[in-house]
Amino acid sequence: MTQRPEDLLSELARTATNLGAALTPAGHHELLRSITAAAKDIFGAAACSLALLDEEQENLVFHVATGAGADEVVGVRVPVGRGVAGWVVTSGQPIAIADVRRDPRFASDVAQTTGYVPQSILAMPLQTERSMLGVIEVLDRSSDGREDRRDMQLLGLFAEQAALAIENSRVFSELGRVLLDAAADAAGDGDLGEALRRAAREAPAPEAELAELGAVFNELGRAGPDARGLAVRIVGEILAFQRARERKWTS
Repeated sequence: MTQRPEDLLSELARTATNLGAALTPAGHHELLRSITAAAKDIFGAAACSLALLDEEQENLVFHVATGAGADEVVGVRVPVGRGVAGWVVTSGQPIAIADVRRDPRFASDVAQTTGYVPQSILAMPLQTERSMLGVIEVLDRSSDGREDRRDMQLLGLFAEQAALAIENSRVFSELGRVLLDAAADAAGDGDLGEALRRAAREAPAPEAELAELGAVFNELGRAGPDARGLAVRIVGEILAFQRARERKWTS
């Protein structure tokens, strides 16, 4: 028997609520800020910033920054392909520039708008197996006799943690759309759980993973308190392990 629209929406709300508590990234923006702050301190740099591609993949938007020019650079948009950051996301390659004045890729006009023009830049792409996300830059780092190769490896660790935090946040932001798509599909038969399972079978990753997780939480919502309690403990352990990993790399 087909559910009434209000009953379907009520079930959708319950499933979204159950999922939200498990998936919402804790302190996402604060984590990115701590990553840039830690990178700045470890490299003895003047500044560290993090820029992300916008939805159209046409511009880089600086979301987080620490150090010289930090307040001015946050919110700045740079067309992809311009500047050192644009070159990094376009090529997918890290880069170390000892003197930006000698490098044609450096966008001096963008730097001047922040009130701080660096002499050197170390930049690393933020990417996952699925996509390019953006770039993290370290400005005017203290070399202390270290080789560029070692600094690249170290910055790569920060980039990995930042990319993980960003992807986790985006997975959660996409959850609402996945659930609404499933609800629209369920309007005919009234079974949200089956609609989510169909989406899991048919959708490409990562949407299939979200739909499958949604189906699991939908079913858990109908289960008894013992089953829900066990699920909460298991998910809690997984999240605690993940947070410990993030703290390890940013401490």
